[in-house]
Amino acid sequence: MGLVVVLALTLGLLAAPLAAEAQQTGKVYRIGVLTNKVSDPAEARLWQAFRSGLRERGWIEGQNILLEFRATEGNTARLPELAADLVRLKVDLIVARASIWVQPVKEATSPSPSSS
Repeated sequence: MGLVVVLALTLGLLAAPLAAEAQQTGKVYRIGVLTNKVSDPAEARLWQAFRSGLRERGWIEGQNILLEFRATEGNTARLPELAADLVRLKVDLIVARASIWVQPVKEATSPSPSSS
């Protein structure tokens, strides 16, 4: 339940500004998704609900958004690598499956001390 609330809050905070800009520019936004196991039925239902929430707000996969999934497949040690991959892809937004997925994203998106 808590994850659904976090996803709903994320959508609510981000959807309105992106929707206004997307309608003006015609840009297709890329959303990076960090998840656990894409083959897990519970996980699949979670991301289907995410897609439904996006659709309800005018975000249609393949039309104005693309989803880039990266899955740990049960190996959370891969999180830094997968987060860095999404950063290299220059996605517009990264959605994390759970709180343990957030720190690797933060580290991957923060400038390194040597680049300041």
